[in-house]
Amino acid sequence: MITPRPGRLTIAVVHPDLLGTYGDGGNGLILARRAAWRGLDVELLQAPSNEPLPRADLYTVGGGEDGPQVRAATTLIEEGILVEAVGDGAVVLGVCAGFQLLGRSFPDATGRPHEGLGLLDVTTTKGSGPRAVGELVASCAHDAPRMATGDHLPRLTGFENHGGVTSLGPGVRPLAHVEHGVGNGAGDQTEGAWSGRVLGTYLHGPVLARNTALADLLLGWALAPAGSPEATVAQLASLEDADEMSLRAERLEAMQRIRPARRLRRRTSPR
Repeated sequence: MITPRPGRLTIAVVHPDLLGTYGDGGNGLILARRAAWRGLDVELLQAPSNEPLPRADLYTVGGGEDGPQVRAATTLIEEGILVEAVGDGAVVLGVCAGFQLLGRSFPDATGRPHEGLGLLDVTTTKGSGPRAVGELVASCAHDAPRMATGDHLPRLTGFENHGGVTSLGPGVRPLAHVEHGVGNGAGDQTEGAWSGRVLGTYLHGPVLARNTALADLLLGWALAPAGSPEATVAQLASLEDADEMSLRAERLEAMQRIRPARRLRRRTSPR
């Protein structure tokens, strides 16, 4: 069993002023609360775009509209701190626009490509079909990251709202396979991607409120001893998650009863 490293755990919500459209800043709060409930020393930082990005153990990057997404990516590329932090072992969760800008390139509102941070080997283009809007359920891929117990993550649930199509390169593995919804949208039924300690997904919710096992996986990565192999996950103390599991079960049961969500195309909708 790998025990968590000692010391303070620092979590940073990246550019909440630009990438806060869907309340994905809640992912940082979930991580901080689940760490604190275990008696860990944790600090949650809000990192606005007009200040240098702080060094942290774990970063969350949320969803946003086209223009703010380009601004966030440009700032993060120019300062280089997030890329350096990942090189030093930091964990990153990117959601929707945050997922796209962690990749090699992503489109603006006109479809023109912009450079991403290159932390994930994915490329996003502007979709030609209807916008993906609605509930998303996906089963974790066989080579998705495993929890500290060695078990697969349970099914993932969330809400998607994006017009991008994300293709995975050979340098990443899919996080999950879509059961209901669109996910990455490139025709291979994949949802999200991961490599090392960087993970991207189209799931809102916030995703970590609806999938607490995923939150604990990210914490386990961040709390692994310095110098550990990238797949190492620290074993965390158990939490009483009865209420969270009950709400999760209700959501999944409801998804079994409804027809596929209607997908809408909105000319000016956020990514």
